[in-house]
Amino acid sequence: MRHLKRTAKLGRTGEHRNAMLANLVCSLIKKRRITTSLAKAKAARPLAEKMVTLGKSGTLHDRRLAAARLHQEDAVRILFNEIAPTQKERHGGYTRIVKLRQRRGDAAELAILEWVDVPVAAPELEKQSAPAAETAPPPQSTPATEAKTEGPAVSAPAETPTEA
Repeated sequence: MRHLKRTAKLGRTGEHRNAMLANLVCSLIKKRRITTSLAKAKAARPLAEKMVTLGKSGTLHDRRLAAARLHQEDAVRILFNEIAPTQKERHGGYTRIVKLRQRRGDAAELAILEWVDVPVAAPELEKQSAPAAETAPPPQSTPATEAKTEGPAVSAPAETPTEA
């Protein structure tokens, strides 16, 4: 009998589903918050929680287990160095799911999957993006709009090539 063997299939094969969930968790680790469908968020949540549990112990074996599941070394590094230390006092429940709205194209329920105690934006990213916005030059008018304001265009005579 198939009692208590419930898994969200998400309309994918097992390999595709595992790869997609690993990519969702890597995006969650790198960006601290992701917007996805509610079904995918509910499926990715247990994997994210297990990865934080591995990161809290911090052993080499746990790092290798996380790398084998996530397939992205930079995400494993961020998980073990930044996210797991902030969750040391918490015993589970590292993520939260916030329901948003229905997607316009297919009416799928959207949700935000985010960490509970981890700040959403890294301070370095905010500092880098703020000066870039301030130094952006104001938009200039295009030649097409300038031609409309000047009046009718007058064609210039063609130049003849000179012999040297």
